[in-house]
Amino acid sequence: MSIVELVRRARESNDFGALAAGIPYMKALDMHVHEAAGCLTVELRAAALHTGNPWLPALHGGVIGGLLETAAIVQLAHDQDGDSLPKPINVTIDYLRSGRIETTWARAQVTKHGRRVANVQASCWQGDAEKPIATLVGHFLMS
Repeated sequence: MSIVELVRRARESNDFGALAAGIPYMKALDMHVHEAAGCLTVELRAAALHTGNPWLPALHGGVIGGLLETAAIVQLAHDQDGDSLPKPINVTIDYLRSGRIETTWARAQVTKHGRRVANVQASCWQGDAEKPIATLVGHFLMS
């Protein structure tokens, strides 16, 4: 099934959790999408393959960045009218503290949705949403 068809089905059924099973990157990293009251949260379940520093141990920065970018893209797919996935134009990630090898959640907020470009902020946390381990600010091309 194509990405366009996958997004179309998620929009029709209002089940964006289906994206996690259909997007290979999300499936490989064991990401899951949950929705509550119109708010999407992406869950990254802990796994040894996410380890960046085995001596702490800590999550790899690329895994954290991928989680944040995925949360932004899934939120944009949820909020848009079209059936394609947005493409990153630029993304800035601030790493605030080490992430432990445990379940990590991310949530994104669209701050401006233009005709061609959308601005998004996202954060991820472990345990306490008020203590993010990293944040993202990004611009995405809407097609």
